[in-house]
Amino acid sequence: MNVHNLMEDLVIQNVDIMYDQVKEANAAWLTCDCENCRLDTVSYVLNRIPPKYIVSGRGVTHASETLNNKQFMADVNALILEGMRTVSSTKRPFHSNDRKDCSVVADNKPSFNFPTFTGTILDGLNFEPITGAIVTIKMDGKPVEMIDKTWSNPYTTCKSTKGTFSFWAKSIPAEKEGEQKRFVFTFEISAQGYVSTVYNIGVPVISESSSRKEIDSTYFLKLKDFILFKEGIENPME
Repeated sequence: MNVHNLMEDLVIQNVDIMYDQVKEANAAWLTCDCENCRLDTVSYVLNRIPPKYIVSGRGVTHASETLNNKQFMADVNALILEGMRTVSSTKRPFHSNDRKDCSVVADNKPSFNFPTFTGTILDGLNFEPITGAIVTIKMDGKPVEMIDKTWSNPYTTCKSTKGTFSFWAKSIPAEKEGEQKRFVFTFEISAQGYVSTVYNIGVPVISESSSRKEIDSTYFLKLKDFILFKEGIENPME
């Protein structure tokens, strides 16, 4: 069964139209209209509107009521403009990279595919998220290469994600499918004014027939919460 979010097609089409119109008008605030910026705008809008899933022609018929709603379309276009302004003013670190550097390419060869690691960094006194903490994931003493340029290593936590970080390591070639191996990852965590910490974890992985190119929401490894204490303050858990 093929389930599709009709809003994706609508937003992608309208984002392209809006970028072309604003670019033609020579708007001073539009600093870039590359594919990276357009896709970031698409994501911005889709995360703020309800999805409209369809599985058949009947679904398309019912969805047309939404698409023909002028107020809804006006709201979508307003969100697109808001997203364009936001993306233009806050570009990502990989903004200048070619789009092919920001996508995952599967190679159909036996590979060890790693889970997506997620964790949260908290203040040891009030358990509030720490903004500006730097997290580096390493293997054998070296920073781990990420799946593509959209994943940063090291990663700096920000206010919007409430002290949470995530990593998706690039697949490693295997000799054959079904091979089992244990990989040890090291997480180095530091923040200005806090005592740094290091955490090691061994992850058993069974090789698959090919490398993964799409993130799997069921293949996550949630790490423990990392509690940092300010310098000069004794850690009561030690």
